[in-house]
Amino acid sequence: QVQLVESGGDLVQPGGSLRLSCTATGSIFSIDAMDWFRQAPGKQRELVATITGTGYTEYADSVKGRFTISRNNSKNTVYLLMNSLKPEDTDVYYCNGKIYSLDGKFYNVWGQGTQVTVSS
Repeated sequence: QVQLVESGGDLVQPGGSLRLSCTATGSIFSIDAMDWFRQAPGKQRELVATITGTGYTEYADSVKGRFTISRNNSKNTVYLLMNSLKPEDTDVYYCNGKIYSLDGKFYNVWGQGTQVTVSS
C-alpha cells in the first residue's frame, strides 16, 4: 500500500507565495509522473502542473511563469512553488502520483488535498 501526504496549504495575500509538498510513503519501488491538480467546489479537477520521472515539466496556461513544480526523488517528494498568487488560485490542491510498489503493483494515488486561499 502506498499513500501521498500533502502539506503547505495556507491563507496568503494576493501577490504572495506558498510552497506545497507531497510525499509518497509505503513500499515504493519507483515513482513515474507526479502531478498537482486543483479543484473548486462544483467544478472539475484541473491539472496545474506535471513532472515526469526524468524531470520534464508541463504547466497549465493559467499558472505558467508563476508556479514551479519540482521533485526530490531521494525523498519521494514533489513540490509546487506558487508565486504571485491571485485570488483565482484559491482551491483545494491535490497531488497525484504514478507509483510502482516493491511487490510489482502499480498505483495511481491521490493525496487528501490541501486548501490554498488567496485573499486580503
